[in-house]
Amino acid sequence: MTIDQQPGIDEHTTASARIVLDHVAASVPVIASLVDHHDHIAAWADDIAARLVAGRRLLAAGNGGSAAEAQHLTSELTGRFDGDRPAYSAISLHAETSAVTAIGNDYGFDQVFARQVSAHARAGDVVVLLSTSGKSPNLLRAAEAARAVGARTIAMTGPRPNPLAEAVDDAICIAGPSANVQEAQLVLVHALCRAMEPALRRGVRR
Repeated sequence: MTIDQQPGIDEHTTASARIVLDHVAASVPVIASLVDHHDHIAAWADDIAARLVAGRRLLAAGNGGSAAEAQHLTSELTGRFDGDRPAYSAISLHAETSAVTAIGNDYGFDQVFARQVSAHARAGDVVVLLSTSGKSPNLLRAAEAARAVGARTIAMTGPRPNPLAEAVDDAICIAGPSANVQEAQLVLVHALCRAMEPALRRGVRR
């Protein structure tokens, strides 16, 4: 069904309303494409939950809207997603504003996440990097720093091919316009958290 065939859409619909409808319509297939990644997301959930229960930590980073998505993920882990359960160690690197500005000033913006990964990440931790373009130099440097300390790296990106998807251990790449990819990434984050909840609630080491 096209936008013009939607109920209530006629010649009186304003230009702004049509833009809104076009955006919503464009987001639907991009979000729906996550169904194709359901096994992949579930495998991430099992792996991350096992690491957290075993005492490892999750570090996350992104730029702009992707930073907000990364922080959403870490807040669900340190707080809660569904019901009460233990808190788990999850840090959003971009939220460390004094560290970000100090490192950016002294070492350059490309190093704002890598320097923190070198400081905080340990072997067995997981570093989650979010980007719609997959081209952000500071995320690529973060992936390199994580590999150097033996942390697992995963990325949520826009369509392949992109440098970040190639730089990490594993990636879920979503095809679509940047804004719609970012919207789908939020659904991915929620699906990931929901799938992790049973293991996190049990808190049993594997």
